[in-house]
Amino acid sequence: MDTLQAIKTRSSIRKYTNETISNEQIHQLLEAGFCAPSAKNRRPWHFVVVQDKGTLIKLADFGKYYKMLTDAPLAIIVCGDSSIIEYNYLLNDCSAVTQNILLAAHELGLGAVWLGIKPEMMKDFYAQEFNLPENMIPVSCISIGHPNEVKEQKDRFEDSKVHYEKFSAK
Repeated sequence: MDTLQAIKTRSSIRKYTNETISNEQIHQLLEAGFCAPSAKNRRPWHFVVVQDKGTLIKLADFGKYYKMLTDAPLAIIVCGDSSIIEYNYLLNDCSAVTQNILLAAHELGLGAVWLGIKPEMMKDFYAQEFNLPENMIPVSCISIGHPNEVKEQKDRFEDSKVHYEKFSAK
């Protein structure tokens, strides 16, 4: 699959089969994350790989939009180290990591969905549940599994949101 095809055909998958994800696939997903661009090359990211069914269910119960984790064999929590880079750059860097992992999952034939984390509301839960130090900010949780649904591919281009040189109302 070429890059543009991967970008255009990737979609959020929330239904999974009961098939496990191999250690090799997990390594490939993490490797894709490590290849993300980073402000000042600080690479503030850390990953918590979650495969324990009880923990996945606890996450599903905690997050309002996390219900698919009850059927997922894997979640990857992307965290950023606030002691090495300021918060806004940390969010940008960890978002790039998250997108890389989503695209890698798609390439590997896996389904995934980006679950947002509001640090001001969720940090305490994540800190306690995953033993995160004070400087470790959870940015995203990625639910991953073998897809048990197919999404129709749509053209997502919106000409009305493209502005050349200056913003203009269309």
